[in-house]
Amino acid sequence: MTREHVRVAVIGSGFGGLGAAVRLRREGITDFVVLERAGTLGGTWRDNSYPGCACDVPSHLYSFSFAPNAEWPRTFSGQQHIRDYLEQVADIFGIRQHIRFDHEVRSIRWDDDELHWEIDTAHAELTADVVVSATGPLSDPKIPDIPGLDTFPGKVFHSARWDHGVPLGGKRVAMVGTGASAIQIVPSIQPEVSRLTVFQRTPPWVLPRVDRAISAPERWLHARVPATTKLRRGILWGIRELQVGAFTKHPNELGFVEGLAKRNLGRAIKDPELRRKLTPAYRIGCKRILLSNDYYPALAQPNVDVVASGLKEVRGSTLVAADGTETEADALIFGTGFHVTDMPIADRIKGRDGTTLAEAWGGGMEALRGASAAGFPNLLTVIGPNTGLGNSSMILIIEAQLNYMADFVRRLDHLAGPGGRVALDARPAAVKEWNARVQERMKRTVWNTGGCDSWYLDANGRNTTVWPGTTSEFRKVTRKVHTEEYEVLRTGGGAPRAGAGAAESAGARRGKGGVR
Repeated sequence: MTREHVRVAVIGSGFGGLGAAVRLRREGITDFVVLERAGTLGGTWRDNSYPGCACDVPSHLYSFSFAPNAEWPRTFSGQQHIRDYLEQVADIFGIRQHIRFDHEVRSIRWDDDELHWEIDTAHAELTADVVVSATGPLSDPKIPDIPGLDTFPGKVFHSARWDHGVPLGGKRVAMVGTGASAIQIVPSIQPEVSRLTVFQRTPPWVLPRVDRAISAPERWLHARVPATTKLRRGILWGIRELQVGAFTKHPNELGFVEGLAKRNLGRAIKDPELRRKLTPAYRIGCKRILLSNDYYPALAQPNVDVVASGLKEVRGSTLVAADGTETEADALIFGTGFHVTDMPIADRIKGRDGTTLAEAWGGGMEALRGASAAGFPNLLTVIGPNTGLGNSSMILIIEAQLNYMADFVRRLDHLAGPGGRVALDARPAAVKEWNARVQERMKRTVWNTGGCDSWYLDANGRNTTVWPGTTSEFRKVTRKVHTEEYEVLRTGGGAPRAGAGAAESAGARRGKGGVR
């Protein structure tokens, strides 16, 4: 059977996938598809529809620079507003015609003879010169392996797969986890349940959420004077850029912020024992700092119990914590995060030697400039290894990686001769050097020195998630592809186009733009 061939296949239709699609069209490339496993677009903002779901990054910073939205209703937007925004982006930039819904990718295999990827989805088989994996790190929920979980008689679900058909009113509900989702869910369901038990392995640092409605005059001004939207975004970005040094170089400077968080806790929680349970024993910033005005007040309500221990075992409707505490529950909700350092898509991608990306990353994820893994030609990841942020908007990182993707495709065009095919495979030495520099810088960051065990760390205790620098720095090092960091693969007898060799040499003389 002849497979359909496309120039680029993008996996996922969240911010990363839609951003890649828009950028491809702006580059004049229309021969691409967006493969989406679900029936609608939106990525994590489609999947996470739990009560209270909202973003902890200001609206005007949590949006594409090329698609400003003057109509954000609040300074911090809720899930539905963000999903609506993504739908608008797809419409405005003509992306829907490229999206293949219900096309979950089952396998991706590299053909070293044809220099292309063979892709099998739930409904189609195709080939692509380039694959852009934009599945994101927050796409596959992680539920811990709890002994006896299958004996629980009530409903069990993850926060990212919220079961809206389960009425919680008057029920005894257990919430496992105290991360970014849990602190939004707890105050949202506390008033309606009869009893709410929160299983907390590690308390988070929580700061007030300075959220408000954006007034009609503000929205009017942003719509009619676009420069004001750009200015607002720039101010929000600048404030966060100035904070980066405390996270990456001088964690002790975070003491002032830690003091603010302690005062926030003290104002809301008067009971000394509960306050003790909720006081973290690690440096603020080691785990993501959470924002909420109603989490602490909800925990102080008489129908809420905080168990300062993780869930260890389930015996029917009885939940047993690691400290021996037993709790009866009718519904069990997991807010236990995602497969971030072991992304499931990596099991489905086979590179040049038949090794899966998951196997190649067995010792920890690593990719050149967060995008290219050695042995996987013409595969680019959006939000790849060490591209996450601890204090700013991931949209800034995504747009930087889209710059890299655009230049990558341009380089392929430039290097390909008439009738020939070209692929770029990251050199193992280049990947190793890049990763070594990143990990060296990571040693002094609060994420590595703050005394916590966070989801930023992989099974080996290595931080393969966060970028240890500013977003402007990341944008600089991903501005263009340095061909000397790649092996150029050819087929079809194509020779480099005139000037290609000179361009590569000039790029080498200018330097690699590596991490300092």
